[in-house]
Amino acid sequence: MGNRLTNKTILITGGAGFIGSNLAEKLLEMNNKIVVLDNFLTGKRVNIQHLMMNPDFRLIEGDIRDYATCEKAVEGVDLIFHEAALGSVPRSIENPVLTTHINILGTVNIFESARKAQIKRIVFAASSSTYGDSTQLPKEEDVIGKPLSPYAITKYVNELYAENYARLYGMETIGLRYFNVFGRKQDPHGAYAAVIPKFMSLITKNEPPVINGDGEYSRDFTYIDNVIQANILAATTENKDAINKIYNVAVGERTTITELFEILRDELSQYAPNCKNVVAKYGPARGGDIPHSLASIERAKALLGYKPTHNMRQGLHETVKWFVKNS
Repeated sequence: MGNRLTNKTILITGGAGFIGSNLAEKLLEMNNKIVVLDNFLTGKRVNIQHLMMNPDFRLIEGDIRDYATCEKAVEGVDLIFHEAALGSVPRSIENPVLTTHINILGTVNIFESARKAQIKRIVFAASSSTYGDSTQLPKEEDVIGKPLSPYAITKYVNELYAENYARLYGMETIGLRYFNVFGRKQDPHGAYAAVIPKFMSLITKNEPPVINGDGEYSRDFTYIDNVIQANILAATTENKDAINKIYNVAVGERTTITELFEILRDELSQYAPNCKNVVAKYGPARGGDIPHSLASIERAKALLGYKPTHNMRQGLHETVKWFVKNS
C-alpha cells in the first residue's frame, strides 16, 4: 500500500483540520510533498505547526469558495484529498447558507480546478449523515434515505457532483463516507465539538457530560488510523472496479452513547481515579441526528482491501493516552 504513494505532490484541502492534519503527517512520512489549503475557520494552526519547517510541506491560507485560490492550490499537484468542509449537523441547522456555500460551492471549485489542471484522481470526504432517515442496519452504500439536516444534503450533493464529473470528464473520484471519526488532534472545545473529545475534556474536569436523549442512540465510532488507511487505499487502488464509487469507512461495530461514556470514564480513571465518580446527565434529543448508525464495510474490504487496524475500544485506548499526554 505505502510503496505506491511516494514522491508525489499532494493537495489536502482542510489540511489543518483533525483528519486532514493526520493525513498530512502520514503522507509526509511516506516521502511526498504536501500542499495544505485551509482557511482556519475550523482548522487549527497547532495541528500543522510542527510541519511548517519541513521543506516538503507548504501551506496556502485560503478558502475553497474562492476559485482563484483553488486554481493556485492545484498547480503541479498529482493527487487531491478533499477534506475541507464545514462540519456539524447542529451548525448546519443554525446556518444552512454558510454550510451550503462551503460544502457545495467549495467542492465544485476543487473538482473544476482539478479538471482544468488535468488531475486524474480526487479522494473526497463523504459522510454517514447521507443515510438520513433510512432505518436499514447495517448501512449499505446503495441504500440511503432522506437527509435530516442541511449538512447531510451538502454531503450527498458532493457525491452527485463527483459521479457527474466522472461521467462527463473521465475523472476518477472516490468518496469515503466517514462514520464518527475520532482520535488524536480532535478539538474538545467549542459549541460543535465532537462527542468523544468533549466527553474526555469534561470527565477529566470531574464535570458531568450531557448525553442527548436517552443514551441509546448508537454510532459506529471509527479511529483515525482506519480513516488514513482507507484514504491511502483509495488513492492508490489500480482496481478499475474500485474507482468512481462511494465507500463506508468504519469498523462495523455499534456503540451506544451511554456505553461510550462508560468506556471513556473507565479509560480516564486509569490516569485520574476521581474520573470514576463522574455521572452523566441526560438532556433532550438533538434535531437532525440519526438514531442509529452501523456500517457495512464489505465493499471497502472487497474492492479496496480495507482492513481496520483498530476497533472502537482499541482506538479509545490510544485516544485517551494521547489526550492525557497532550492536555
